[in-house]
Amino acid sequence: MNRRRRSENLGLIAPVEARPEMQVWEALNLALDEALAEDEAVFILGEDVGLYGGSYRVTQGLYARYGEWRVRDTPISENSFTGLGVGAALVGGRPVVEIMTVNFALLALDSIINMAAKLRYMSGGQFTVPLVVRMPGGVAKQLAAQHSQRLEHTLANVPGLRILAPATPQDSYWQLRQAIDCDDPVVFLEHELLYGKKGPFDREAEPLPMHAAQVVRRGRDLTLIAWHRMVDVALEAARRLEDEDGVLAEVIDLRSLRPLDMPTLVASVTRTHRALVVEEDCRFAGFGAEIAAELSERCFTDLDAPIGRVAGADVPTPYNGRLEARSIPDATQVVQAVRRLLGPRE
Repeated sequence: MNRRRRSENLGLIAPVEARPEMQVWEALNLALDEALAEDEAVFILGEDVGLYGGSYRVTQGLYARYGEWRVRDTPISENSFTGLGVGAALVGGRPVVEIMTVNFALLALDSIINMAAKLRYMSGGQFTVPLVVRMPGGVAKQLAAQHSQRLEHTLANVPGLRILAPATPQDSYWQLRQAIDCDDPVVFLEHELLYGKKGPFDREAEPLPMHAAQVVRRGRDLTLIAWHRMVDVALEAARRLEDEDGVLAEVIDLRSLRPLDMPTLVASVTRTHRALVVEEDCRFAGFGAEIAAELSERCFTDLDAPIGRVAGADVPTPYNGRLEARSIPDATQVVQAVRRLLGPRE
């Protein structure tokens, strides 16, 4: 109750200003502020995005600056307000819908999958759907099974959707700006434990293409492929492997899940001859299986070992803190998997 009172006016204070180092939520707030200022067709809608300033402060100050017509609080009815966003996109708007957590997106899948993803194709290109749907998700701190889901496997299976998964403040800013400018529906996945992550930020830097993967650490012995919070896990594992085993692991941050930047992945695996996919979600039928299958087909003659996978346990996420931690990958699991993949070394 007290925490709610302290933050209930976040929509009325100023949005953030650009700085050389920013947190992820700040970079997202800046991207929204700029998009709203530059294009009157852009507007935001969702639960608590207005006066409250967003559950994770991403819409802080935007209600005061742009008013309730463009920063609109909605009832707790995900399919209804997401459907409203689809309709607005069809008639010239550029809505940014915030679904409070990815878990609630299950209630909006009719609007996202049956409408947003299909209307451009079904109309023969007569209609575009410039809709962004922001979804915080992932395993946070003891939010239990119904609030800790990762839906990459569900959403990536839908033709017509673009799916982004930034892991840094810089990418969060770039990719949200690019998503809002895109004429296709974009699902913008945000990890709840990354909102407070700090990193270098340069508003004037040349942005990467929206769907490009990025090699964030060069290596020669194998390729670690990750996205969202698992990028940091993969980087920690790569540092340990170099210090303890002399292994130089290359780390790739996917940044985009659909489309998937296969040329970058193929180029890396062709050089390193081994790959390990690190994902937070469950292994069975997970998104990592798609990456492994694609790389196996495209790099078969270059591989010295099967594509490996490290993934979350195939259980609903436990509430208990220790069990929750055991249910998702950590750097130690990645290091052990790499050692198995490389085998005995001279």
